[in-house]
This record gives sequence, structure tokens and C-alpha cells, in this order.
Amino acid sequence: MADPGQDITLQLQAWAKGDATALDKVTPALYQELRRLAARYLSGERRGHTLQPTALIGEAFLRLIGEETRDWQSRRHFVAIAARCMRQILVEHARARRRQKRSSGQRTVTFDDGLFVKERSADLIALDDALQDLERADPRKAQVVELTYFGGMTQAEIAAWLGVHENTVARDRRLGEAWLRKQIREAS
Repeated sequence: MADPGQDITLQLQAWAKGDATALDKVTPALYQELRRLAARYLSGERRGHTLQPTALIGEAFLRLIGEETRDWQSRRHFVAIAARCMRQILVEHARARRRQKRSSGQRTVTFDDGLFVKERSADLIALDDALQDLERADPRKAQVVELTYFGGMTQAEIAAWLGVHENTVARDRRLGEAWLRKQIREAS
């Protein structure tokens, strides 16, 4: 019996090479995972947020379909890129809302195990700014934090993807989180 993850990877690679029917084949298989991610993102947003999980997935898919380079290495890679895209969409919405309100009140962002961010839009903006700074300072630590909290990947999956030991992933996560906390605290 074929590995479903491998089949998805092959379909993603076929899509990347221009096979439009591959996208139709792979979408149902990925939808539930993307919906889970979207719901996770939106769970920390304010009540009455204008985006619902389905809309967030749709907007992310439109962006991903429009990408000129689609070098999807695996299902996990695609989901991680989709998670980053969803985060960017929420940050854009938060920035637009902030501009409309013209408020500068920010709260600090907290991290917990099994929890990515359960704060409001201003916190997402602060976290995104800090993540971008961390990416410039130490790309691997930024990637580990992003894949953990936004991509929903396990330590073992991240280690395999990055080609490093799991202890390295754990250390990068701890140091990345500490760096982000410090940056966010200093920015408030």
C-alpha cells in the first residue's frame, strides 16, 4: 500500500511542474490540516474577526497558487509554507486594523508549550516584527520557532527537515523563544 504522505508529495511536485490536475487531487487531502492550522491561528484573535478559517485558507491558497516558484519538497513543506502565508495574512489584517484605529497599545506576547500565541492582533504584529528580526539574526532559530508554533511540526519532524539533531532543535527553540521575549519586551 502506498504511503499517503508520499502520494501527496508527488502530487505537490507534479503541481509545481505545471500539472493543474494535481492541485485538484491534493487539495482535499490537505484541506483538513490547513483548516486545523487556520482554526489554531484564529483561536487567539479577537471576537468578531473578519476572517473565518475557511476564508483564511482560501486567501492563503490564492497566494500559494499565485507563487511563481512552487518547489514543494513534501506535504510538511507545503503546510509550513501555507502556515507562514496564513500568519502573514493575519498580520496584514492586524496592521490594517491598527492603522484604522490609530492606537499604539501593545501587550506582551507569551509562549506556552503546545500553544503558539493566544493574544490579540497587536501581539501578532509584535511577534511578527520580532520573528523577522530573529530571521535576520539567526535564520535557523527563527525557522524552528515558526515551524513549531505556526507549522505545528514536532521536534523530530523539524530535525529531519533541517538535517540537525533533535537536541539542536530543542536548543534553537528555547534560545529563539528567549530572544523573541526579550525583543518584544524591549519594543513595548
